[in-house]
Amino acid sequence: MMQLDTADAPSANTAQFAYPTSAMIGDYLRAAAGLGPTALILATVSVGSVAAVVLGGFAAIFGGFAIRTALRHGTRLEVSDSGVRATGLRRTAIDWAALDRMKLAFYSTRRDRKSGWMQLELGAGRARLGLDSRLDGFDRLVRHAVAAAAARDLELSEATAANLQALGIRMPEGGAR
Repeated sequence: MMQLDTADAPSANTAQFAYPTSAMIGDYLRAAAGLGPTALILATVSVGSVAAVVLGGFAAIFGGFAIRTALRHGTRLEVSDSGVRATGLRRTAIDWAALDRMKLAFYSTRRDRKSGWMQLELGAGRARLGLDSRLDGFDRLVRHAVAAAAARDLELSEATAANLQALGIRMPEGGAR
């Protein structure tokens, strides 16, 4: 575990963040590529009950993914010195003074770990917010979270510390402990 200092604290103004359409189009296409053919088969071909259950399961998975993508795309974030607030259909607010957990994970899409995305998870009590690196200004949002974590003296995992360093966010002299 490690503790952070506030050397990289962001400025006092409020910033707004959103997922750009260009970053979400791939997820929309993947959802359509799975849901479209599955729904078409179910609607046009007479299939047995086992096949209908299997295809229905696939349709539910891809439909759920499409809904999740639309919810994420419609989410707007407002970040200030007092906290982060997500607006849209799924509303969440986390006060920096109540922040009790922060995790920054890297998910690789290749064996050499040179390609992938980061996922930031923030929590305060029962409130939870999960964001990925496709968000415009993701690194600035992470800097706000790091400043809040440092102010709260939260201990962060070694994996989170390594991922912060990969983003170029300064760590205190002692590093992870």
